[in-house]
Amino acid sequence: MSVFLAPESWPFLAATLVLLALTLVEGLALLVGFSASQWVDSFLPDSVHADAPDSVLGWLHVGKVPLLVLLIVFLASFAVIGFALNIVASGVFGLRLPALLSGPIALIAALPVVRGVGAAVAHIIPRDQSYAVSLDTLVGRVAAVVAGTARQGYPAQARVMTEHGQTVYVMVEPDTSETTFPPNESVLLVRRVSGTRFVAIKNPRPDLL
Repeated sequence: MSVFLAPESWPFLAATLVLLALTLVEGLALLVGFSASQWVDSFLPDSVHADAPDSVLGWLHVGKVPLLVLLIVFLASFAVIGFALNIVASGVFGLRLPALLSGPIALIAALPVVRGVGAAVAHIIPRDQSYAVSLDTLVGRVAAVVAGTARQGYPAQARVMTEHGQTVYVMVEPDTSETTFPPNESVLLVRRVSGTRFVAIKNPRPDLL
């Protein structure tokens, strides 16, 4: 345990604690029908969701794979590699690497792991479910608010069905400051703002939902 709690290992211990916190938050969110992963992705700009294999984010499959998944993989890889470096250094040289040295090494080594896992997850997710292909087609569809109360500038999570019958979670906010959408409210998506974030109006024909 001394290696894990040593001052030289503080970046990796911090990454482990953040990883556990994110996992706990996502687990609790799923229990109440909310997806923290979709909420995080809603803040990604449109350019990230487009295919950009030559960029760093494109190389890491950001936009093709939920950002929270990639973040969890990065934190886990960073922590494991960092702790392993200090365990090996302690066993071979009898000392631990300073954080200023082991931190950058672990960070660089974790990136290929994130890319590899991202590629595997991207292959699991059907292409027609990717953000770049499907999100714009949700405009004009009816969604149901599932968590939180949506206000202008403060979106809440909503559930919507795609044309293929697949359930997608998006973030919605009303088009006026006077309007709010409480849980279970039926809304019509009228405009995509960015990522999974949409502007919506109250469903004018709830009888058709």
